[in-house]
Amino acid sequence: MTKVNDLPTVYDAAAAEEKVYKFWEDGKFFIADAKSKKPAYSIVIPPPNVTGVLHMGHALDETLQDILIRYHRMAGYEALWLPGTDHAGIATQNVVEKKLREEGLSRYDLGREKFLEKTWEWTNLHKSAILDQCKRLGASFDRTRERFTLDEGCSKAVKEVFVKLYEKGLIYKGAYIVNWCPRCQSAISDVETDYETQAGHLWEISYPFRGEAGAIIIATTRPETMFGDAAIAVNPNDFKYKDLIGKKVIIPLSGREIPIIADDYVDKSFGTGALKITPAHDPNDFEVGRRHNLNPIWVIDEEGRMKACGEVPAEFHGLDRYDARKKIVGMLEYNNFLLRTREHEHNVGQCQRCHTTIEPLLSEQWFVKMEPLAKEAIAAVNDGRIKFVPERWTKNYLGWMENIRDWCISRQLWWGHQIPAYYHKVTGEMVVAKENPDPENYEQDSDVLDTWFSSALWPFSTMGFPDKESGDYKKFYPTTTLVTGFDIIFFWVARMIVMGLEFTGKAPFSTVYIHGLIRDEKGRKMSKSGGNTLDPVVLIDKYGCDAVRFTLTSLCTYGGQDIKISDERFEYGRNFANKIWNASRFVLMNLEGADNKPVDAESLTIADKWILDKLNTVVKEVNGNIKDFRIGETAHVLYDFFWNSYCDRYVEIAKIQLADEAQKLNTQRVLQYVLDMALRMLHPIMPYITEEIRQLSGMGSALIIAEFPQYDKTLAFAHEAKQMEFGFETVKSLRNIRQSFNIPAGAKVNIEIRAAKAEKPVFEAIESYVKRLAKVEGITYAGNNEPLPPKSAAAVVSASKIVIPLADLIDLNEEISRQRKKLDKLLSEKKSLSGRMSNPNFAANAPKELIEQTNLRIDEITAQENTIAELIKSLQN
Repeated sequence: MTKVNDLPTVYDAAAAEEKVYKFWEDGKFFIADAKSKKPAYSIVIPPPNVTGVLHMGHALDETLQDILIRYHRMAGYEALWLPGTDHAGIATQNVVEKKLREEGLSRYDLGREKFLEKTWEWTNLHKSAILDQCKRLGASFDRTRERFTLDEGCSKAVKEVFVKLYEKGLIYKGAYIVNWCPRCQSAISDVETDYETQAGHLWEISYPFRGEAGAIIIATTRPETMFGDAAIAVNPNDFKYKDLIGKKVIIPLSGREIPIIADDYVDKSFGTGALKITPAHDPNDFEVGRRHNLNPIWVIDEEGRMKACGEVPAEFHGLDRYDARKKIVGMLEYNNFLLRTREHEHNVGQCQRCHTTIEPLLSEQWFVKMEPLAKEAIAAVNDGRIKFVPERWTKNYLGWMENIRDWCISRQLWWGHQIPAYYHKVTGEMVVAKENPDPENYEQDSDVLDTWFSSALWPFSTMGFPDKESGDYKKFYPTTTLVTGFDIIFFWVARMIVMGLEFTGKAPFSTVYIHGLIRDEKGRKMSKSGGNTLDPVVLIDKYGCDAVRFTLTSLCTYGGQDIKISDERFEYGRNFANKIWNASRFVLMNLEGADNKPVDAESLTIADKWILDKLNTVVKEVNGNIKDFRIGETAHVLYDFFWNSYCDRYVEIAKIQLADEAQKLNTQRVLQYVLDMALRMLHPIMPYITEEIRQLSGMGSALIIAEFPQYDKTLAFAHEAKQMEFGFETVKSLRNIRQSFNIPAGAKVNIEIRAAKAEKPVFEAIESYVKRLAKVEGITYAGNNEPLPPKSAAAVVSASKIVIPLADLIDLNEEISRQRKKLDKLLSEKKSLSGRMSNPNFAANAPKELIEQTNLRIDEITAQENTIAELIKSLQN
């Protein structure tokens, strides 16, 4: 046991964090042993983008994962937390291309091979940066197993999976509408597309009938795509258009004929009830076109410009889509085809990376057939192999999987897993294989795979797959828990489940723990453009890592609601860290002469039994909460126990017992034992300060691998715990009387207890504690039915009554005067509020909430008025 002088008076978070993390690394405590006989517990980190820097979302995600890993490591599991980063195709390529543009170059100037060399150079410099930042959070992941989604092992797994899916007919190449970014020159996934409501227009355009008078009026938000129209569609149940189905109309400014068709997709209430169908430039139109065998016509190219094709009039060739729109609308108006323009708000998709408005384009891409793969992924959740926490996300997952569409997996990029398909340079024959069958005669497909494809294999590609005999695969796969936000359930979680079941025959994890998203104090999404971001590293520098971790954890709800934070909220965690440090220091100051022997059960006082019972209850609750993923509740339970039960109550009681030589030694043992157990339970959430206290105090070996407390029935003292709670209620009542009558804080009081027969022994057992905690000089007992003495105050505790004579404690006349002034002030406020409520104008015009608040306040004043009147009466008698 160290001397208290070795414990600094103030906790220096920055110094402790650097020292303690090095202690953990030097001790190799993060490294999991695949040969261990312990049961396995494993988590793979949701790999942050290689381009990323630590943000508050990461801070929450990594804190929750670390809590689970540290808990299970202490609870007897071989715990592996596997870290790594994602190659982030579009994001990384954009960063490198931006640097090239600053040099006046493009990727095409370098060529693919040289560009990839540049990208690897940049990646190797940056890929571990965000994981290095995670060290500041206390992340106890195993860096010896650090992975990268484009490393050799992951590449091997990607090729294995792609080829097998292709051989099963589950990967195919075909034409489909994709989200296309004209700036990035690539198809992008739905998750890479941000949708926002924008003010636009709805143009109503007249399409003349062929060979007869009249026209049909359509409404569109995109007149520039009209040259790609393949039909006009109406709802078959719309009587307005019943006789027009089958007729032909002429596309304005073009002269090309298209049919009027009937399809249930058309919403009769939108616009005019007639829609232009452009299969090459709208996903819904594409589906309508397939149902009616309409040929798609591509009129906007990959750069977002009007194509130079026969369907597009020559004056529009090469125009940017928005310039073309403006010119087309003008010409439609000039030629009397434009009937009306209306203001219209609609959702517009933008590339997440460069914020360019996406263009839905018909393009030949590679796809995964998802419906056959989804069946087992649905069954795995329905039969309980995979559980979502909170459970409400199960419905969202199943709803998406049951209506799943094929997954476009190709991207027109250079950075990423190049698709393992090879084309004969002369015949064009395609071969799908893990390696080029004949490099002289075959060239590889130029597209790369969607980043989410390699991410979908993450739980098993990081464990040695396709080698299912590798040590990590056999020990740690399937993983145990996946921790993530709800925003990527469909784009990552669902695909991991699909791929894991298909290629390993096992669910990749048994529990998906979904937490809320971090928002600012007003509930807004955090963004650089919004200027409302918080930097977790800056917060750690300001408040300390444990304060940040504890605050974030305490804000987590079991329902997974979003978390509102501000800089100031982290003072809560810092205050608690300071309390832990100061309380630990006090305890250690009072362990002089302690023998470090186990607690002597035969010598326990009522207070000792109470704190041990309380500790035991908390141990049971904490273990249960963590297993049920009630991690936020765990933080609250530990806070309440350590601050209120241990510090504010037991430590105060211990001061009494330490002064008694007969009780001193065992009290020291209890103080130390409870502190040790509390630090163990706090460690997963607040690892640095707990480890620092343990190491400085000499309590034992590394806390990170200490055994986590478990419920012990020999420490259950329900009877004594109830007695002590009775004592605390008594102390609270006495303190309330002191406050109500303005009794000086240092004044000792005498009390008379009118005890119920069954409660008198309890009062007698807790007398010493009541005297110390409530500053009571003497205690006498009287019958419960005795009349109340004059000039006294009383409080009811359970079935008993406690009486305090006031004559020698306060100036009664002065106190009566003080209470009357307080009463007068309340009555004045009540009169004002009552007058407001009796005013007809106020009652008629005031908001409902204000009226309710006013009535509540009147009721509060009435209650206070009665209480004060009783006080004055007791002082006068």
